[in-house]
Amino acid sequence: MTDFIAITAGQRATFLCGKSWTAYVSTLVIAVLLFFAALPLAFKYNARAAFVVLIGSALIVAYRLLTIRSYQLYYDEAGVWLASGILPWKKKLMGVKWRDMDEAVYETNFWSWLFQSYTVRVSQRYTQDIEIHATGMARGKDAVATLNARHQEMLQGSAIVV
Repeated sequence: MTDFIAITAGQRATFLCGKSWTAYVSTLVIAVLLFFAALPLAFKYNARAAFVVLIGSALIVAYRLLTIRSYQLYYDEAGVWLASGILPWKKKLMGVKWRDMDEAVYETNFWSWLFQSYTVRVSQRYTQDIEIHATGMARGKDAVATLNARHQEMLQGSAIVV
């Protein structure tokens, strides 16, 4: 998982969090529907259709699992970054440089508090746009605390000019 970070941001990147187990629930529901509802129906039609449904279902579920697993929130000396995607044309790297960062916040509700799965937002100082918006992040609360503390250290240490 950290290979993409090491290639993208250099060896000084610090991984903060990835997707929580709650992000996998929808994929589990889809897998159950595909393998325990669509596949038996396809077998009633014929074996070739069942084989196509089996291969298609396995590819869909595997792609969704790998895509969810690819989300990585990290920071380095340049800023805060969210990397995602597994296919070359679907890879994304969104980020906010330290000098442009306003704040990092997490959203909580009963379910996020219960399952420790938070929505993390990192906003830009000048436009108040949300540059990074990641839902269902494990340890998102700790990641936000780390990002804000690191940002304050850099501001107080004059590493960032306001």
